[in-house]
Amino acid sequence: MIAYIEPYFLDNDAEASAVAGKSSDGVSESLNLQGTIVCGGDAADIAGKDFGGMNFVKPLAVVRPVGPADIAGAVKAALRSDKLTVAARGNGHSINGQAMAKGGLVVDMSSTAENHFEVGFLSGDGGGTAFVDVSGGALWENVLKRCVSEYGLAPRSWTDYLGLTVGGTLSNAGVSGQAFRYGPQTSNVTELDVVTGNGDVVTCSEVENSELFFSVLGGLGQFGIITRARVLLQPAPDMVRWIRVVYTEFDEFTRDAEWLVSQKDESVDYVEGFVFVNGDDPVNGWPTVPVHPDHDFDPTRLPQSSGSVLYCLELGLHYRNSDSNSTVDKRVERLIGRLGFEDGLRFEIDLPYVDFLLRVKRAEDIAKVNGTWETPHPWLNLFVSKRDIADFDRTVFKELVKNGVGGPMLVYPLLRSRWDDRTSVVIPEGDVFYIVALLRFVPRCTKASSVERMVIQNQEIVQWCVKNGIDYKLYLPHYKSQEEWIRHFGNRWSRFVDRKTMFDPVAILSPGQKIFNRSP
Repeated sequence: MIAYIEPYFLDNDAEASAVAGKSSDGVSESLNLQGTIVCGGDAADIAGKDFGGMNFVKPLAVVRPVGPADIAGAVKAALRSDKLTVAARGNGHSINGQAMAKGGLVVDMSSTAENHFEVGFLSGDGGGTAFVDVSGGALWENVLKRCVSEYGLAPRSWTDYLGLTVGGTLSNAGVSGQAFRYGPQTSNVTELDVVTGNGDVVTCSEVENSELFFSVLGGLGQFGIITRARVLLQPAPDMVRWIRVVYTEFDEFTRDAEWLVSQKDESVDYVEGFVFVNGDDPVNGWPTVPVHPDHDFDPTRLPQSSGSVLYCLELGLHYRNSDSNSTVDKRVERLIGRLGFEDGLRFEIDLPYVDFLLRVKRAEDIAKVNGTWETPHPWLNLFVSKRDIADFDRTVFKELVKNGVGGPMLVYPLLRSRWDDRTSVVIPEGDVFYIVALLRFVPRCTKASSVERMVIQNQEIVQWCVKNGIDYKLYLPHYKSQEEWIRHFGNRWSRFVDRKTMFDPVAILSPGQKIFNRSP
């Protein structure tokens, strides 16, 4: 069966087709797939590059499955070969080639996006907790729109950008401004259907096949391909009061952010933050703070002692259309009235809930128009402990990237208590840690050497963390050696290896992560 596919990977596509003696449909039939297979140069066009734009590898073929049986068939076919690997590709938003498979099979999960959508209620809890069963290949933005419009419900935890697949974010963690309250997306799923590296199709949960369930959540695609997820829902609000307030001092910014995320009785519903340049740079500076085009940033409100960078705390408060403006205003003032931001540097707007969650979609549209959506994205995402975040600010924000990175520089606190240690995700020690995201957007026509310098600067930041004993973990991690992966997982490395041996013993899955080598 595999012999029919392998000739397609020859350098000359025409020669490959001749040697294979089969069309793509013929290859599908030989593998007994209901879906289709794309080979040769077309496969490279589909799955040879990702959003990061810094890696290009040529897959042997792209499998477009109809359902789990096709995915299992692709895995079993790879198992029968000497060297084939299999990678699941969602919407192609990896940064460092994590969803690629050089000379292997890439499973295009978008073909399964509509396979599941069913809203129900969990048994055993009085019928009060709603859930939705969705395909691993479904985009979160589509899950959001359908849940809200048809049922008035919504998932509890999000990512900032919703053009990502359910299976993709659950394989990492899924973090945004709601994670302080509900945890990452991995903490808000109760059941999965998974195709393992053994080619088995398995339903798993906290009580059924639990080892597989917790392995796959945050497992970087190493243990299985998620084909269905049961995601917890809650009533969707109608509106969001979106607020941004500005700080000049990092310790005041972090004090207020940590206070907000630690409130147990009443708090805002969304907390994030970012660093920006103290200047009029339209990409990195003051203009990035206002939430509406009619709002202006007044730098005369800043004290003369302000440094090279400033800090913005970003908040969201949910409410219903039936709530009066005065009621919403009073709730807002109770929560932010004690915060120590700079007078006159508060910006706010009211948005429909769905519009607020899709706010990055508008930025995507702009980036596509100006060409920066298709350029390389040398991003760096880290979790940094509360213990070390002030040192990180002094060295990284105030020195290494004090002129900005050409995109957002996010920093905001998360609570360990909202994360489940049984999953494969690793986070820093301590009750509070911060996510830091340097989201570089490269202007069109930027030279490759400039992009390489950005990558080098990211490496310098990581090396500084290592050298100075900073308690950090890469989020959406990427390493080039197993030694680095061992350091990343620390005392959980042996558990990770044991899980790999159990669910993908030949190391078929997710070769782009470069954690394990395929066994013969």
